[in-house]
Amino acid sequence: MIAYLSLFASALIAATVLPMQSEAVLVGLLLGEAHSVVWLLVFATTGNVLGSLVNWLLGRFALRFQKRRWFPASEDQLLRAEAWYRRYGRWSLLGSWLPIVGDPLTVMAGILREPLWMFLLLVTIAKAGRYLVLAAATLSWIG
Repeated sequence: MIAYLSLFASALIAATVLPMQSEAVLVGLLLGEAHSVVWLLVFATTGNVLGSLVNWLLGRFALRFQKRRWFPASEDQLLRAEAWYRRYGRWSLLGSWLPIVGDPLTVMAGILREPLWMFLLLVTIAKAGRYLVLAAATLSWIG
């Protein structure tokens, strides 16, 4: 159970703006061949989606602090991100698994009030898909 919870925690942290690599944890556990692949995928996906939900919530409430000096984005940066998100729409959330751009996408979805149900649907598809591909590649490699 410790392995599953460790994977969950690393996946959750990895989906927030904090640096973490859940893929390495998943691959390590898959290589050990001591855990259920299905449960590893469930814990990784759930943690990663919940981490993205934290970003969405931050986005929902972030703009009230926009005028503070410590706010992490300038007005120009926010306008560019908003224009990009509006151009590509909610479907860009299918890229929420991508390094560097995925986390800001989930924050922007919160800022722009993307409906929670749609956000969770698209992010879950993206995150689960990434972990499935990674697991399949790992298992075929050791296989």
